[in-house]
Amino acid sequence: MSTTEHSVPRWAYVLAHVIPFLTLPSGLWRLGLVFGSSMGMLDDTGAPAHLAGFGQKLYVVSLTIFSELVALTALGLVSRWGEVAPPWIPLIGGRRVHPYAAIVPATLGALSLMAIWTYGFRDAYTDHFIPFSSTAWKVLMLTCYSPLNLWGPALLLVTWAYYRRRVNASVVAA
Repeated sequence: MSTTEHSVPRWAYVLAHVIPFLTLPSGLWRLGLVFGSSMGMLDDTGAPAHLAGFGQKLYVVSLTIFSELVALTALGLVSRWGEVAPPWIPLIGGRRVHPYAAIVPATLGALSLMAIWTYGFRDAYTDHFIPFSSTAWKVLMLTCYSPLNLWGPALLLVTWAYYRRRVNASVVAA
């Protein structure tokens, strides 16, 4: 927390570190599919649904890794590397990060996540959702995926703290 130019509020630091854990349960749930479980999902015929072939398994693993990596970028909003690019990055290494180069993508990302998960959960608590073999399987899936609804708002709050620290601090200093 003390390695940034202006101190990071404790709540923002903690929240940025919580964000990757919001995506973890859904990723672990998806890995159950990769390892051959239907996770209680049923196909159109009422049989247990399984991933078909290596391509679908690769897609699910890639989606899981990508989601976790994107969630980890929230740490940049509370870390030194969100203010000065790490030296090993070609072309920009060692240079100051313009605040809006982080604020704009983080804000758009947060708003997109809120839209995606609002749409994705529109039928989650109705009978028009994915068919499951039992209520317990549906509850497990919803328990693993529900934290994703907090990802966008959490990122938006951490982005706001970054904005206040980087933009408002420079306005006050001027």
